[in-house]
Amino acid sequence: DTAVPENDPVGRWITGRLYEADAETRLAQYVLLGVGGVRALRALGIEPGVLHLNEGHAALAPLELASGALRNGEPLAQALASARARTVFTTHTPVPAGNDCYPAGAVTRATGRLARELSYDQDDLLALGRTHPEDSSEPFGVTQAALRSSRSANAVSRRHEGVARDMWSALWPGWPLERVPIGHVTNGVHVPTWIGTPMRELLDRHLEEDWIANTADPRTWRGVDRIADEELWAVRGRQRAELVSFIRARSVADRLGRGDVREYVEAAARAFDENVLTLGFARRVATYKRLDLLTRDPEETLALLGGDRPVQVVLAGKAHPRDDEAKRALQRLFGLKGARIIAERVVFLDDYDLATAARLVRGCDVWLNLPRPPLEASGTSGMKSVMNGGLQVSVLDGWWAEAYDGENGWALPGEVDADPDGQDERDTAALHELMREEVLPAFYGRGVHGLPEAWLQRMRASLRSLGPRFSATRMLAEYAAGPYHNTP
Repeated sequence: DTAVPENDPVGRWITGRLYEADAETRLAQYVLLGVGGVRALRALGIEPGVLHLNEGHAALAPLELASGALRNGEPLAQALASARARTVFTTHTPVPAGNDCYPAGAVTRATGRLARELSYDQDDLLALGRTHPEDSSEPFGVTQAALRSSRSANAVSRRHEGVARDMWSALWPGWPLERVPIGHVTNGVHVPTWIGTPMRELLDRHLEEDWIANTADPRTWRGVDRIADEELWAVRGRQRAELVSFIRARSVADRLGRGDVREYVEAAARAFDENVLTLGFARRVATYKRLDLLTRDPEETLALLGGDRPVQVVLAGKAHPRDDEAKRALQRLFGLKGARIIAERVVFLDDYDLATAARLVRGCDVWLNLPRPPLEASGTSGMKSVMNGGLQVSVLDGWWAEAYDGENGWALPGEVDADPDGQDERDTAALHELMREEVLPAFYGRGVHGLPEAWLQRMRASLRSLGPRFSATRMLAEYAAGPYHNTP
């Protein structure tokens, strides 16, 4: 936080806003995070063996790692060689808005003091961030700078690796695409943080005693086959009921806060049913996430919500201040709220935060993920849902492209399409058909013991196949064996 008395009035505003539109203020944030972050570590007596840059926000950190050599007069490229040996980089998104570029003048002004302090040539820094270093008209890209300043680079899923290689291949002119040095370490989630208490207690009873310390071992999860149908379904129902209770209280407060009409507020107190299939869609409300697939065919949506095998949908998230299309998608959703069934079966929770996210991934039966391929780098909300027995209905993009096996959830096509409107029409139809023909029958169908046997079979398949592959334990082991390995 730069809002401290020791800073001048301009400096105090640097961290005043997370999504800062002003280029020079944004660049000042990068200097603070990258250079200031390394200096803060040193002030604490910490000299990192490996500096792991996540996205380009800390792309200037290698400058500080190389500060000694720069002050001794070494050229920037030479000084960065030693820093590069200690730096690894992870790219988290192919979306252009997540790979910022800035005019040369803005970069020069924002980093002028740093250049004087470290005695490097500003033109050398600008070249570091250009895809074509010799092109002085090209803006400075923080992702390009991070890629050039790191000994290792990785994407965050297997499919994202191919997307990232294609996206950044021009930094290695003449290289075959398969040799572009960007690998992948698929994301994972911290199981103890995201698993609900009922599910944790159930797995404690049926898995090995130390299962929570061995989540990356496939043998750990085989014990889910020993769980009785009645127990597994009871836990699913308990976590759904906890979510319904939370949604009713929270949505009343949200609708009052938004100044909604009385009937709509009163409907919130009756919202949701503990026995109805519950779908979750909660994340950043970005255009490429395609929230509008849920409202593109209002008649089909209303039929899905109000049929004899109904669904209820909880939505939460925040749109980027500059993502106008995402904000319009939210407006279209609220435009349907006049229908009684919408008021009682669809809620949008304001002020989305980690606590709300935890409640949703624990209580939802189905996690929806509808990105436009190939823009989903990974996604982690669905992984959190998995650990709670939730099933996925997802486009085959990001993590789901390598996770789906035909038995552990449901999938929508993941092909890249040059006709986005046509793709949205087809995917909307495919989503509704999938819900009608497969998801609803599995949830509401009952076997001889009065339980949804097909649903429980998929729950077990999901836990067994995805639990070990998408835990943070597995992810960290791969980083240790890969990007972090052979640190000087």
